[in-house]
Amino acid sequence: MKIFCEDTLLYAKSFFSDVGECYFFSGATVSPEFIKEADILLVRSTTKVNESLLSQCQHLKFVGTGTAGTNHIDNTYLASRGLKAINAGGCNAAAVVEYVLCSMLNLACKRQVNLFEQKVGIVGVGNIGSLLNTRLNSMGIQTELYDPPLQNAGDSREFSSFEEILKCDWITLHVPLVMEGDYPTNNMFSEEVLAQLADHQVLINACRGEVVDNQGLLNLKRGGRQFGLVIDVWNNEPDILFDLVEHTDIATAHIAGHTLEGKGKGTEILYQAVCQQFALPMTHNLVNFLPEIDNNRLSLKGTDARMLELHQLTAQVYDVESDSQHFRGMVRNAQEFQAYRKKYAVRREFSSYIVQENAKLNASILAGLGFSLNENEWSKS
Repeated sequence: MKIFCEDTLLYAKSFFSDVGECYFFSGATVSPEFIKEADILLVRSTTKVNESLLSQCQHLKFVGTGTAGTNHIDNTYLASRGLKAINAGGCNAAAVVEYVLCSMLNLACKRQVNLFEQKVGIVGVGNIGSLLNTRLNSMGIQTELYDPPLQNAGDSREFSSFEEILKCDWITLHVPLVMEGDYPTNNMFSEEVLAQLADHQVLINACRGEVVDNQGLLNLKRGGRQFGLVIDVWNNEPDILFDLVEHTDIATAHIAGHTLEGKGKGTEILYQAVCQQFALPMTHNLVNFLPEIDNNRLSLKGTDARMLELHQLTAQVYDVESDSQHFRGMVRNAQEFQAYRKKYAVRREFSSYIVQENAKLNASILAGLGFSLNENEWSKS
């Protein structure tokens, strides 16, 4: 079989080299002629999979994207050819959740609020929103959930109304971009909705830029509104509303899901799907390809404040403040936005690190964040 892979698909050669002949391409320059012999096409979000690209593919049997989102896939066209794109739903869930948690801890310390006494509203509780809810609850933090499609489908969890979500201290968004139908999310947080936020609240968007009215945000911020703002995804990427950046507390370039584990998991999911479809043995696992971390034991600082201790601990793995400052200093136009994302150094996830619990940060809080706890490893030190 001939397998054509986008060159940003992490560990693709390691996973697929014994499945078939692998050919690699750039999503920005790939042509229909180059992939015309493909039996299997594997991409990430920078490759637009549509009739134009696939017009010469006469042998295509499998299409997959190593991303959770599928906005770059023309599923209607694929269906007309009897094909269905496989996506890697949930591959970046831990990465996005850890981005959100790091942002929350960072701002909680800056705003001098106790996160454990505040309420978090989660809009959209699919893979990412559900994992965030689980981690927050295991840390003892109260949440409210909003997801009308799941609620109406019979999900047994307790859901809140949109009005109740808008009263939460923290509102974090984890919905797909839906343009029409019963539950559209496009412009879900319009300027009118955003105007209802009080200055003590914080809005976090790490799902799709179009869910939030960026111009409306800028209007409100220029008008003196002081609610907290964390933005990783923007309207009209890469040509975003750059004037809004200076009004955010944390601003990043659509990198919330960019961890080594998350990207590798996306490829692993596609590998498993290919093996299943073509009745091949699964001989590879992501854990075999991930590089070891030189020192994966994290030390606690021993501060008196639990929130500060948590912030300092998570910042040892991922310093979201540094990412935000780097973005502000380097990205001023669409070309720089694209270049920044392409060169972004993927980080590691909390699960790759071992932490020893103490009186302030007990096992439930540390495990809730996603860290590994291994007393036997610590006893050897």
